[in-house]
Amino acid sequence: MREIRQPGAYSYVYGKYEEPIATVKPGETVAIYTKDAFTDQISKETDRPSQIMSNPNPQTGPIYIEGAEPGDTLVARIIEIEPTRDYAVSALIPNFGGLSNTNITRTLNEPIPEKVWIYKLEDGVLTNNKRLSFPWRPFLGTIGTAPALEAISSITPYDHGGNMDVPDVKPGNTIYLPVRVPGAYFFTGDVHGGQGQGELCGVALEISAKVTIQFDLIKNKSINWPRIESDTEYMVVGSARPMEDAARIAYAELIVWLEELGWDKWEAYQALTQIGELYVGNMVDPNYSLVAKIDKKYALID
Repeated sequence: MREIRQPGAYSYVYGKYEEPIATVKPGETVAIYTKDAFTDQISKETDRPSQIMSNPNPQTGPIYIEGAEPGDTLVARIIEIEPTRDYAVSALIPNFGGLSNTNITRTLNEPIPEKVWIYKLEDGVLTNNKRLSFPWRPFLGTIGTAPALEAISSITPYDHGGNMDVPDVKPGNTIYLPVRVPGAYFFTGDVHGGQGQGELCGVALEISAKVTIQFDLIKNKSINWPRIESDTEYMVVGSARPMEDAARIAYAELIVWLEELGWDKWEAYQALTQIGELYVGNMVDPNYSLVAKIDKKYALID
């Protein structure tokens, strides 16, 4: 299996303006190495992100997908996520997070204190102390393709994917992404060893990793927003502000998917009203990400 490592500087945007670091054929499985959200610069609890960080969320990419053309759908099957070190990092960062004064939600409150936690990874558990001890639940915080024109920051989720921070972007699941430029220009990074819904303080269990992905293409089929398929569920991610718009996008696009499976639009609307599920991936980024889902046992009824 071929390994893909960033040969030089990491990218901090999703866009079509950088030279691809590798070309992958449909059907090929590759191992992609990623840095953590802090570009691996935080290693001890006395470190301060505000003094060390320049840009968050380094991306490995762009990766050129052979044969991908605008109007296709890129298929990324996440096979495995393996840590490349034995600790994860989390932190409180002033003027950042779901319960903090930010430049978007402006208040007169003082910033929250800056603090770092280091979690030792051992036997499938990430531990800082007896209260802060959580199971290893890895997923990709960032994954996406290049937008058609603009370059979008790697901290911003939108219809290309990006920094969605959705725990269902995990091994065993398949991610469907829109192709808007020749070659798709795939990026990924920001692996989390675990995270609660919402990523409340804005920093999950950040870790560097080796990510094994199998790529494929669905030709001449376009999608508007990222989709996720597990063995048991169909899911769509919507990213926007305010949060209710992200929820509307996710549910409306899930209805579109159900129509493709043979549903009547209004019956799909009714079904999701009764049995649909919705959760918050992140409530801290420039756009919020929400996931709408339906169990396949309901979706696949003839």
